[in-house]
Amino acid sequence: MERVDGRRPDDIREVSITRNYLPHAEGSVLIEMGNTNVICTATVEDRVPNWLRGQGQGWVTAEYGMLPRSTGIRMVREASQGRSVVDLKALPEVTIWIDCDVVRADGGTRTASITGAFIALYDALRWLVANRRVAELPLSDFVSAVSVGVVDGVPLLDLCYEEDCRAQVDMNVVMTASGKFIEVQGTAEEHPFERSELEQLLNLAEKGASELISLQREILGKDLSVNVGTHHSK
Repeated sequence: MERVDGRRPDDIREVSITRNYLPHAEGSVLIEMGNTNVICTATVEDRVPNWLRGQGQGWVTAEYGMLPRSTGIRMVREASQGRSVVDLKALPEVTIWIDCDVVRADGGTRTASITGAFIALYDALRWLVANRRVAELPLSDFVSAVSVGVVDGVPLLDLCYEEDCRAQVDMNVVMTASGKFIEVQGTAEEHPFERSELEQLLNLAEKGASELISLQREILGKDLSVNVGTHHSK
C-alpha cells in the first residue's frame, strides 16, 4: 500500500536527533520523527525520594507530556510516569529526572520520547562520571521504542497521526539493543487480531527499534563507552 507520506509499510519516518539541545540540563535532546518533535531533558538532583534516603543508591524517574498546543486542539497536561533503565545501586544518592515534552505531535509521541530520552539519560550519566560521582556508566544496554499497527489490513511501522487514527490495531513496543522487550502495549481498536498478526507487528517493531538504536550509536559516536548486546533481527 502507498502510505500518506510515501513510505513503504516497513519504513520508519525520517529521524533527527539533536544532542545537547539545551544549555543548562545535564542531558538534553531534540528528537524529530517526521512531524513529531519532542524535547527530552535529564536533570541530576542531589537527593532521592524519602523512602530511599540512606540506602546508598539513586533513582531515575520520567515524566511525559504533550504541550497544550502541540496538536490541533488544546491538550490537557498528562500525569507523570516513571521507568528506570539504570543500575540504581551503582548510583550515588541522586535522582535523575527525565522530562519529555512534546512540542509538535504527529503520531508516535511516546515512543519518540523514549528513544530521545535514552540519549539525554546517557549524557546525564556521563556528567556524573566526568564529575567523579560514579566510576563508570551504570548502563548495560540501549533502549528505543517504536509504534506499529494495522491500517486497512496492512501491518505498518511507525504510524503517523493520520494512520494511527484509522488503525485497526495500535501497538507501542519498547526494546533493548540485545533484542529484549521492555514493553509491548497493544490494542485491537475494532476487532480482535490473530497471533500471526501479532508476530508480524513484533517483527516490524524489532526492525524499527534496531534502526533507531543504530542511529543512537551514531549520535553518541566517540563518546560511546557502554558495553551493550548486539541486536539480532529476525
